[in-house]
Amino acid sequence: MKYVSTRGLTDPVSFNEAVAIGLAPDGGLFLPESLPDISPRLPAWKNLSYAELCTEFLSIFATDIPADVLEQIVHRSYGTFTHPDIAPLRKIDPKLYVLELFHGPTLAFKDFALQFLGNLYGWQCAQKNRSINVLGATSGDTGAAAIHGLLGKPLTAIFILYPEGRVSPLQERQMTCTGAANVHAIAIDGSFDDAQRVLKDIFANKSFATQHNLSAVNSINIARVLAQSVYYLYAWLRLPEADREKVEFVVPTGNFGNVFAGWLLQQMGVPILGFKVATNRNDILHRLFTTAEYRSGEVHPSLAPSMDIQVASNFERFLYYALDESPTRVNAVLAQIKATGSYRFDLLNKSVFSSSAASDEDIAALIKRVYERYRYIVDPHTACAFKDLNPQRVSVVLSTAHPAKFPAAIHAAIGQEPTAPALDELKSRPIVKHRLPADAEAIKAFITQRAV
Repeated sequence: MKYVSTRGLTDPVSFNEAVAIGLAPDGGLFLPESLPDISPRLPAWKNLSYAELCTEFLSIFATDIPADVLEQIVHRSYGTFTHPDIAPLRKIDPKLYVLELFHGPTLAFKDFALQFLGNLYGWQCAQKNRSINVLGATSGDTGAAAIHGLLGKPLTAIFILYPEGRVSPLQERQMTCTGAANVHAIAIDGSFDDAQRVLKDIFANKSFATQHNLSAVNSINIARVLAQSVYYLYAWLRLPEADREKVEFVVPTGNFGNVFAGWLLQQMGVPILGFKVATNRNDILHRLFTTAEYRSGEVHPSLAPSMDIQVASNFERFLYYALDESPTRVNAVLAQIKATGSYRFDLLNKSVFSSSAASDEDIAALIKRVYERYRYIVDPHTACAFKDLNPQRVSVVLSTAHPAKFPAAIHAAIGQEPTAPALDELKSRPIVKHRLPADAEAIKAFITQRAV
């Protein structure tokens, strides 16, 4: 299978090439040249373990990786998870399930993709006997998960940009207290959108990216999207058959990558009824699905910092399909967004997508309500998903992070402070970070000094 750029100015590449490059040279995002129909395979996949299902699914897309190698990479990746189901599906009410995605090494859903990507990078480096420098931007969980996917791996270095003072203290510690020589946590002045802008500027400098074998670890990397599709499929297969026909996945998301991974699965023939996009006060996606207008605004710090975003980078992939897979139309829309800051769709399918936005006051109230009603503790991001659930549908809420990562918000809401041993251990370690401006030249100079 080949992969094409959403902007149409890059020759098709293999899966391995798409993963290694990350961002297409024309600035676009890679997608499969065509999407397969996986519906005939669903009955045979029903009783597979998570790792077995992941191997079967990814083998459709990673056609240039030997089957035994792919199987080893997948099993190694999910062998680090602490729950035997990897992504347990918990029923907390007759029409309400929670898909727990926080049993990986950094207690966040990003581990699903980034443990896999880290091991895939390790294999690629060993195959080619060359180094790789991984660059990413994070609003919280991506950075920690990416770092732990590459922790101590030979021939690799990882550089993670994050907004100073705008991630939770424990999220920062997960990035800055590893003690690993190949990890470089860079705190920039500004927002996550500033970090993401710098990252794209650096990758746009093709000679610099080639010189340092740069690769992207953000959800712009197609391997991340495909790996995330698997947990939707795993959950759908474990629902009672009657519930599968009317299920809506409720997804806390700011960058659109998580919900796009589920929507892509629907395009491959999995009969998922719909998706609800749950945002915080930075509600660009909620406004998109209620007004059909994509318009960026100012980023406001919130209790759910991983969603403090106003430029949803994965939206470009959705745009590609919404515009009939026409790179010419994609480029025209992107040019309009760059010039005016907005784009209005003629029509968005509201039978597939719905949305909600939660203020900080809503988040605190939702944490309390969920605990009182279900005796279940959710983190601030997951709490956003419990706002205005559709009573006509079966809801599967994606629980994206362990509540222990946000002790202050949980304690303020319910008077309890959940803990996790992996996080408690970090509190005694020294923080090692590098404070830099949100400037591509400054970051490039830093990378040049420390690249492997």
